[in-house]
Amino acid sequence: MSESNAKPNLLVLSSTYPRWPGDTEPGFVHELSRRLTAYFDVTVLAPHAPGSSRREILDGVSVVRFRYCHSSMETLVNEGGIISNLRQHPWKFILVPFFLAGLWLALRRLVRSQEVDIIHAHWLIPQGMAAAWQPRRSSGRIPFLVTSHGADLFALKGKGMVMLQRAVINKAAAVTVVSHTMLERLSQIGADASKVRVISMGVDLTGRFTPVAEPERSTTEILFVGRLVEKKGLRHLIDALPAILKQHPQAHLKIVGSGPDLEQLINQITRLGLTSKVTFMGALRNDQLPSHYRQATMFAAPFVVADSGDQEGLGLVLVEAMGCGCPIVTTTVSAVNDLVHNEETGLIVPMGDAPALAEAICRILNDRPMAALLGKRAREFAVGHYDWGIKAEAYAGTLESIRRPHSLSTDCKP
Repeated sequence: MSESNAKPNLLVLSSTYPRWPGDTEPGFVHELSRRLTAYFDVTVLAPHAPGSSRREILDGVSVVRFRYCHSSMETLVNEGGIISNLRQHPWKFILVPFFLAGLWLALRRLVRSQEVDIIHAHWLIPQGMAAAWQPRRSSGRIPFLVTSHGADLFALKGKGMVMLQRAVINKAAAVTVVSHTMLERLSQIGADASKVRVISMGVDLTGRFTPVAEPERSTTEILFVGRLVEKKGLRHLIDALPAILKQHPQAHLKIVGSGPDLEQLINQITRLGLTSKVTFMGALRNDQLPSHYRQATMFAAPFVVADSGDQEGLGLVLVEAMGCGCPIVTTTVSAVNDLVHNEETGLIVPMGDAPALAEAICRILNDRPMAALLGKRAREFAVGHYDWGIKAEAYAGTLESIRRPHSLSTDCKP
């Protein structure tokens, strides 16, 4: 990759990152970063959180966490993400300028204290902003790749936000988005689409999210995995449960995840008299999830477009379930089109439509051979398109191309 034996130095900027080994926070940025250590010396700059270390090495990745407030107040990012936290707790807007300042100052210290060849910023705002208006250094501007994951593109609207998004994209050497539906949004805001590629995050489909040789699935368990936030659509799945129980009185909903909507979801379940039919498991570590996907009758992902406009950029939980051969019922959110083909690798119903959701779930419960076939086809599709090996190679090629623009990589699969 380089003319010398030394690997190029890659600096990754992210807001969502594991706080410690085995953390239940989404780990996709870390999963990509640790695989990129085969190509680069990787340093990640992420926000500090209560209980996390300021500096540590995780799976070969050097992690630096910046402070932006007193430790007990550093709660802007975790348990739902920045946008959900701000919506749920408006007082946290006070933390935003401190977060931005902490990120920029930490970036300034890093680029002045160590050699950085490339920056990979996850999310247009705020990490893309920091990369776009990076501190000056004598050796010149550091080229950067910015990856949008969805919320930073769909939920952050208004003239000012669109101007920021467009400015970040135009300053970036390259841009990636995690689904094809996000290309449409970039076109709508007038961004330079010539530098954009669709490269999703990946899933470990060979070592972790795999089926068992002879699955003994439950015949009654409906599984949900995800943050408890509006765009995940869990309230619609709960609304569908009474109709499901009329046909299948033994059916049970297992919910894996945490987030700001927990209390209102519990209230909904209590109001509908479903307390004995729903189990909240809380957030689980990534290595604890496969057994749940392998056991469940089906996986339900009732995604919706939130009132703010926020929606799934891709929905990697779908890929995790597919990898384990778990039949899927999901909705018509645009990003799903990259993952699920209706009646072939899963069932798709209109988003926000509880009766349609109940009907599709009952089809899976009624027809085990069909369910098994959907799960088998889903596994085959996922392995061919979304394994981390494919995705890490694609990102490595894109990052190398912006480090040496004269030798653009064309052999990496999107």
